Amino acid sequence: MAAFSLGRRRVLPGFAPTLGFTLFYLSLIVLVPLAAVFLKSSGHGFDAFWAAATSPRVVASYKLSFGASLIAAFINLFFGLILAWCIVRYEFPGKKLVDALIDLPFALPTAVAGIALTALYAPNGWVGSLFAPGGLLAPLFGEGGAKIAFTPVGVLLALIFIGLPFIVRTVQPVLEDMETELEEAAASLGAQRWTTFRYIVLPTLLPALLTGFALAFARAVGEYGSVIFIAGNIPMVSEITPLMIIAKLEQYDYVGATAIATVMLIVSFVLLLIINGLQAWTQKRGSKR
Repeated sequence: MAAFSLGRRRVLPGFAPTLGFTLFYLSLIVLVPLAAVFLKSSGHGFDAFWAAATSPRVVASYKLSFGASLIAAFINLFFGLILAWCIVRYEFPGKKLVDALIDLPFALPTAVAGIALTALYAPNGWVGSLFAPGGLLAPLFGEGGAKIAFTPVGVLLALIFIGLPFIVRTVQPVLEDMETELEEAAASLGAQRWTTFRYIVLPTLLPALLTGFALAFARAVGEYGSVIFIAGNIPMVSEITPLMIIAKLEQYDYVGATAIATVMLIVSFVLLLIINGLQAWTQKRGSKR
């Protein structure tokens, strides 16, 4: 009996106090602030909420924020997988430096990242000048060249920059634990590279890819510091939704700010719920195999 009771002991307290503390902490940090947003936005009636949340300028910011965030997450999904694959499977000079640089968007202040990206892609920047009128690559886009900074393209680049580490760091541990013997066995049986990737590698990586995609998307939707400088904040063109919330707060329009925040919260939650559902489905499907 003593051995049995010793085996049943846990480092943390029992289920009831542990769950109670978890729910209390979650409510204090997450649920109460979110509930306050809903209560504040509904305090002046549905008409005021709807008018603030669906004005043309705000709707344009929704399209840019959510659209650019989804596109950036998809781009990072592809290139993040390639980058993680190279770091795990190959040895090359400067590998440790590349591995360390991936975490740079985590450590770099977002305002610094925004200023750096703006200086790089502005019409007089190192890269932006190549696309500006008279630049080396300008003829590819017509007489007027192309503008990167202060456009939705600049917003997209900033979101790609801050979202890439989420994909790499989520996929990298799974790749490190993956047994290469399965790929070698498939190759010895005559499987093509795409067949091996599709039926052996991808099913194992898919849950991690979806997790990284969800994290990158969630970070991009709420990003402000690194985007605000390169966006240019042109009404109906390059205004992001977080900027609209800040503008409403500066005008003391708390109802409008919370209404926009509520819409962002609902849409983000629904999209993340769908992504998590797909992740659970892939894990369940993989376990059946």
